[in-house]
Amino acid sequence: MCGINGILHLQSQKNVDERVLLKMRDSLEHRGPDDKGFFIDKNIGLGHRRLSILDTSTAGHQPFLSENGRYVLTYNGEIYNFTTFYSELKSNGFNIKTSSDTEVLMKLFELYGVNMFHRLNGMFAFAIWDKLEKKLTVVRDRMGVKPLYYSFYNETFYFASEQKALFTAGIPLKIAQNGLEEYIFNRFVAGENTMYQNIYKLLPGHFMTIPESGKVTTTKWWNLKEEILNQSEIKNPVEWFRETFDDAVSLRMVSDVPVGVLLSGGLDSSSIIASLHQQKFQDIQAFNMGFEEKKHNEAHLAELLAHKMDYGFHTMQLQNQDLFDKLMSATYFQDEPVMHLSEPHILAVAQMARPKVKVLLSGEGADELMGGYVRYKPLKYPTLLQSIATVSNSSFLQNKPRYEKLARYSQIETNSDLILFNGCNIYPKDIAENFGINAPPKNEYRKQLYKEAKSLYPKNLRRQALYFDQHTYLCSLLDRNDRCTMGASIECREPFLDPRLIIGLGSLDDNWLFKGKKWKYILKKSMEDRLPKEILKFKKVGLSAPWGDYITQSPAFKDELESFKKSDVFKMPYFEHINIKKLVQQLQNGDTQMTPYIMPLFMMHIWMKTYTTKF
Repeated sequence: MCGINGILHLQSQKNVDERVLLKMRDSLEHRGPDDKGFFIDKNIGLGHRRLSILDTSTAGHQPFLSENGRYVLTYNGEIYNFTTFYSELKSNGFNIKTSSDTEVLMKLFELYGVNMFHRLNGMFAFAIWDKLEKKLTVVRDRMGVKPLYYSFYNETFYFASEQKALFTAGIPLKIAQNGLEEYIFNRFVAGENTMYQNIYKLLPGHFMTIPESGKVTTTKWWNLKEEILNQSEIKNPVEWFRETFDDAVSLRMVSDVPVGVLLSGGLDSSSIIASLHQQKFQDIQAFNMGFEEKKHNEAHLAELLAHKMDYGFHTMQLQNQDLFDKLMSATYFQDEPVMHLSEPHILAVAQMARPKVKVLLSGEGADELMGGYVRYKPLKYPTLLQSIATVSNSSFLQNKPRYEKLARYSQIETNSDLILFNGCNIYPKDIAENFGINAPPKNEYRKQLYKEAKSLYPKNLRRQALYFDQHTYLCSLLDRNDRCTMGASIECREPFLDPRLIIGLGSLDDNWLFKGKKWKYILKKSMEDRLPKEILKFKKVGLSAPWGDYITQSPAFKDELESFKKSDVFKMPYFEHINIKKLVQQLQNGDTQMTPYIMPLFMMHIWMKTYTTKF
């Protein structure tokens, strides 16, 4: 796991400035504190910061050169199945000189070029320079676990694991209007775009070829819809799931350094612990974030399970000044306004884990694959939402946040918007009433995905929402996990995102997902003999926190809340109609319904105040 960056001047007579390349590289030091390297050849420069996981010797040093000297690789990620290629490579005349997946990746590219991507089981973002053909190929894994950002600026192609490296190279930090709109309406920017002008993401499952001169091409090398349609029928889903999941967990234990687990106490991370125990992995350390507030706390379940499995258990709470400080750090690592509101907590847990492990397993992805969110439930009977809309102002809904949110959601009129805004905390009508902003974003990428989801699962809004979230909301969660764990110099791996599980689950009948009171039926069925009933039946909490209380009652946040009311955010034309003093006063008076309106603006205030001033 590493930080990568590069510069390619598209006019070959211009040489790469070593100082700029290294400044970019070293802005990513937190991603790779163990080693550093660079490669420059006239107009091409590649940088690398290394976090040593496999073959921690100098043999894994990057950028990595092919034996024939033609290719240069800078790579971030892990190829879990890399040893399975040994015999194939040897039969094709390659000698394996290291125990690093980097060497295997390079030799596979030498042998097969871009046609080998679909054979990789792993998470990765990498760039390969072809000295002979004078072209750069940049690649990203299927689900976008590993990030890769790029920009074309002054006839130069820049790329890096994080946006901050691009700003360090001199690319202007300018907020994009469409990014701002998506952040307010949809919580995050989906697809290729970011919060910034002229800064883009390489889409998951895509590669881009940048020749020294000529046409830049972007190619989709992995298509989930096609994979699901081509999946053969799974005869025994429970047996298939259990065996595939166990193998996915086992593969992600491939490491030359200690591996631990982010254990919330919920079903997903508990299933990982149970799988490790079933496969007789020993000396596992589990790391947990607890909360003082009982309704947000799952620490007791996590501790119960860890002790039952005879694994180490470590927990902590984050409050007051510590929470404020971690929010500042998380905002820097995130590069954009904090959106999920759990970023400070994950960063803190990762930092707690760092002295003991270098790799953490996470349960991320299970909810989007198997229907784990309550917000999917209204999509089962969308016509009932119309009835709910008629009683949306009823006193019955007061002081019942979940029902109050459902009532607001019921105001949405079209199926497409029910999908597009399903993952939001506030909806277009709410934004119009409270912010005075009436025009939703264009959402072209989201609309394209909705169309794709609808064609795969016609007349099935729940499955459409899952497919949609797998390409949007899940990407934002993975980005959060990557930034927060790598901010602590820790690698995060997600067993549920094994491609075999993603494709197979997408092909199953609804009953394997949406059956039972809390859904994720196939996971519960597969784990019923491995997990205690307390976990199987516990009401889902998730990594949530009472932010409304934090910012109004915590001494560490009180001064910042006063500063927020005068923030430069509200000098921007887009926010000029927001009466922020009124919204904050309502929150301070105990109206917790104001929390989802205030928090995106508060986090944008923190970002503008602390991040944008650094470049």
